Amino acid sequence: MSFEDPQFWIAVLQIIAIDIVLGGDNAVVIALACRRLPEKQRSIVIFWGVFGAIAMRVILIFFALSLLAIPYLKIVGAILLVWIGVKLLQPEPADNAHEINASTGLIGAIKTIIVADAVMSLDNVIAIAGAAKDSIGLVIFGLVISVPIIVWGSKLVMKLMDRYPVVIVIGAGLLGWIAGDMVVTDVAISEWVSASAAYLNWLSPICIALLVVIIGKHLAARTQAKLSPIVDLADETDRLR
Repeated sequence: MSFEDPQFWIAVLQIIAIDIVLGGDNAVVIALACRRLPEKQRSIVIFWGVFGAIAMRVILIFFALSLLAIPYLKIVGAILLVWIGVKLLQPEPADNAHEINASTGLIGAIKTIIVADAVMSLDNVIAIAGAAKDSIGLVIFGLVISVPIIVWGSKLVMKLMDRYPVVIVIGAGLLGWIAGDMVVTDVAISEWVSASAAYLNWLSPICIALLVVIIGKHLAARTQAKLSPIVDLADETDRLR
């Protein structure tokens, strides 16, 4: 396709729309993963998170069609997303533990982002490859344009989470929604779903999104209940000093 071809510009607009819609998922994961870190470390995590997301897409673009044909791959990815969503809803550590484990938290956040990027980038790559219609130039354009979308998106989501904690719950629910969609579109069951259980196309994302939030909040409440006596004792010790 040439610049004069209207199909070229249609493909460009399609790729930008794909990046805005699907790149937002990566931005949410990056924001959730590094919300507990100090401001300086957040910048490091955002950099490596964006680097990992783009690297994953560059790698996957060469194997996208082959990967789609592997049965149960999306189901495994969905399970990973559920685990990540539940984990991200857990309460922040106490300040002293946060300081002791600062480096661990940084590495852990980066690992979380890389795993989530690997799972979620497949749909993005497939969509871009389809819109690009075998044009390697448009594929590269799609990868490049996704960088600022992920960077700005993650920073915006982090600001919203700092001000409105409910955004954290919404973000975790979004991961569950994506997981639910991945399950019913897996090549192993997609034909059966389309023929016999089309309602699962909307029911599965809703149910798994709720499952992530319910399990995550339940585990967070249990953890918080265990930590409360320890925190109260530490506060009392500090007061006596």
